[in-house]
Amino acid sequence: MAGQPMPAHGAFCWNELGTRDAGAAKKFYTELLGWQLKEGDAAPGAYTEIVVGGAHVGGIYQAGPEYGDMPSQWTAYVAVDDVDAAAKRVAELGGKVRVPPNDIPGVGRFCVINDPTGATLSLITLKSPV
Repeated sequence: MAGQPMPAHGAFCWNELGTRDAGAAKKFYTELLGWQLKEGDAAPGAYTEIVVGGAHVGGIYQAGPEYGDMPSQWTAYVAVDDVDAAAKRVAELGGKVRVPPNDIPGVGRFCVINDPTGATLSLITLKSPV
């Protein structure tokens, strides 16, 4: 997400695919949609960023055994000014915090919530661009 402008509070800002077969997913989406891929800095193959028209719009990662029976799935992230404050509001509004606020080194802070209907969404407060 480096070099991207800060998204407005409430804006969808990132989409991420967790899958059991990242190689097959990368091949499928690059051939179908013409995406360019940029391997992440953490470890080769650990995280791949999706680049469309020069903009980094999402990522793909290999879901290992630590993810249990999780099926391959897309996760949408919405920008918030303060992820900790937003997580506190979730329960007040009838939702549930599934993954409490956590830091992503060099990126920001995120949490995963369910709305009152059970739909899952990730909230993120990004670090200011350097």
